[in-house]
Formats: sequence, C-alpha cells, structure tokens
Amino acid sequence: MTQLAPWASHPERSRGRLHEEQKGSAPDSVRGPRDAFQRDRDRIIHSISFRRLRHKTQVFMAPDGDHFRVRLTHSLEVAQIARTIARTLGLNEDLTEALSLAHDIGHPPFGHAGEDALEAALAGQGGFDHNGNTLRALMTIDSPYPRWNGLNLTWETLEGLAKHNGPVKKPRWALAECDAAFPLDLRGWSSLEAQVAAIADDIAYDNHDIDDGLRAGLLTLDQLLSVPLIARGWDAVRARFADVAPARLVGELIRSQIGAMVNDLIAETRTRLVGIGDSADVRAAGRCLVGFSPEMREDERVLKRFMYANLYHHPRQMAAARAAEGIVTGLFGAYRADPGLMPADWAERVPADEPWRSRHIADFIAGMTDHYAVSRYREVVGPIDLPEGF
Repeated sequence: MTQLAPWASHPERSRGRLHEEQKGSAPDSVRGPRDAFQRDRDRIIHSISFRRLRHKTQVFMAPDGDHFRVRLTHSLEVAQIARTIARTLGLNEDLTEALSLAHDIGHPPFGHAGEDALEAALAGQGGFDHNGNTLRALMTIDSPYPRWNGLNLTWETLEGLAKHNGPVKKPRWALAECDAAFPLDLRGWSSLEAQVAAIADDIAYDNHDIDDGLRAGLLTLDQLLSVPLIARGWDAVRARFADVAPARLVGELIRSQIGAMVNDLIAETRTRLVGIGDSADVRAAGRCLVGFSPEMREDERVLKRFMYANLYHHPRQMAAARAAEGIVTGLFGAYRADPGLMPADWAERVPADEPWRSRHIADFIAGMTDHYAVSRYREVVGPIDLPEGF
C-alpha cells in the first residue's frame, strides 16, 4: 500500500464493527493478514448482493447484448476510477474500493424504474429508496455469518455508503433503522474516501453511458457535439489522430474525457485540502472537499442535462421503464395478496403486521435481478409482452 496521507482513513483507527469479532484466534489467522477495510472489501465482493449486480439494470433493461454495462460492470469501473484518485491523494484504497463496489447494491431490478415502482407500492409504509436499501441489504438481509445478521462491516464503510450523496438530514425508515442500530453521524460529512467514491460514480456513468447510448443507437455523435465539453474533447482527439477514421475514435474520446475529469478533480481537491490536518478535520470542514473546479462542474452539469433529455428520457427508454414498473408493481400486488407465492424461506418469515409485511415483500423484490423478476412475473401474474429496449 502507498503511504497514507494524514487526512486518509486509517484502518487501525476505525470505530469498529457493530458486532465484536474475535481477534488473533485461529480462524482469524487462517483467513489471512488483512486489515479492517480489506476485509470489508472482500466481504462485499463475496456477498450474494454483489453477485446479483451482474443481472441488474444500469441504463438498459435486462440487456441481451453482452457489450452493454450492467450494475456490476459499472461498479467495477467506479472502483477503478476511484482507486486512481485515492492513490494520487494518498487515501486508503481499500476503503475507497469497498465503497465503490457496494454503492449500488441496494438497487432493485430495472434500476430507477424499479425503484419508482417500489416507492409507490410502499407509499403508505415508509416508501423505498435504493441508498437506504443498500445499508439494509448489508446490515440485515445478506447474512452469511453464523452469529449476526448482515456483513458486519466497519463504521467507516457503512457511514460512507449512508452518505453517498452527502449528509442526510432526514433519513427515511430503512436508513433510520440502520442508524439507530449503529449510529452513523448522518448529518455530518463523510471521509475523503467516501467523497471520492461518490464523485467517481458520476465520472463513470457520465462517460460510459455515452458509450452505451452510442452503441444502442439512441445517441449520435452529431448530437453529442452540441455539448461543449464533448466538442472540445472531440476536437482534441481528432487533432491527435488526424489519420484515423472517426468511428475508431469514440473510445479515445471517452477515455480522454474521463482523464480530463479526474485530473481536474485531483487538482481542485488538492487546493481544498490546504489546511486539512487529519481525517477529523475532513469531517469538521463542513463541506465537500472532493470536487470539480467551478468550470468543470458547470461542464458536467450541461452534460448531465443532455443525457437526461436525449438518453435517459428517450422514448424507447421510457417505454421500457413503464414496462419495468408494471412488472414490479404486479409482483408486489401478487405477493401482497398471497405471500405463499414467494419461495418458502421468504414466505415463512412474512410478518403479520404492517408496515413490516409490505417491507418484507419489498425486500424480496428488491433483491431480484432483472431476468428473475421477468420470469417470476410470468409465473405468478401472467404473460407479458416486453417492448424494444428489454
């Protein structure tokens, strides 16, 4: 490991885990010489929740094409970008990687369309949000250990995931329940590692969704060149490779744009870190210390607006989202009417009272992959014709 900067998170200073674990015992030594944050990363990688990400929507619903990104490949790309930033800034790479790999674990099938459907289904029972569900999955649902529920991750990993989008002033029920069990200082700023993982998420999907949108034929290069950041990048790439056909340069454009964002982020963050002595100063700063320069921040906002207008809200995507919402809504209604339709290990644990009855059903649906949700819908609800985009 590279030398950690004073403002980095140090595993030996961790606030620990919710459940005390034996140290120095034979089983501990057999599992290898890993520190607390390395163990967190490894527990996430070995979890069922992480494995399911390979069949959960990133942009395109249950894609048949092998070349489109899914939640798993997106999470790996976030981790790669975040580790580069963390290493350059002297941060803890293992904690940064753990946060990057786990940040999307709470997403239900079909991405935000599935989330909207579960939010509506639980409207009278506290609602649903994927970030709260990430904590719920890691602290309660995914339970491979014999003596406690959840993965028993460190405070720093759970805190960083809880504040993926910054401090949380009004946590919803899932996150509030996790915070009550293991207080995560939700109203304060998180570690630099968590801040890096959060913005690496933006860098990854800002750029890789362009790649997938072009591949799917929902975006064109001419459209993209209306975005100033992309136009400047394209001109620079064409100048460097004047003898290469434009069709061969899209990948270089994406790579160059990621590099430009990362370099800007590192330079701006170093400026913001002046006067920061340690990780306690990071939390006491009262603001995000990892970020773009004002110029890049505005460029990135313009890019996001373009992507929402031209890709995420594309008519084909909206038709797929409506179908996905129908699948999740139909599944919830069927299981609500007859919980015995769920697999036995879920059906036998259905609570008798609300809101826990509905939340239990939502837990089951949220863990589904896209393909499994479609197959279960056909089994318990009926036939469905899927639009183009599935």
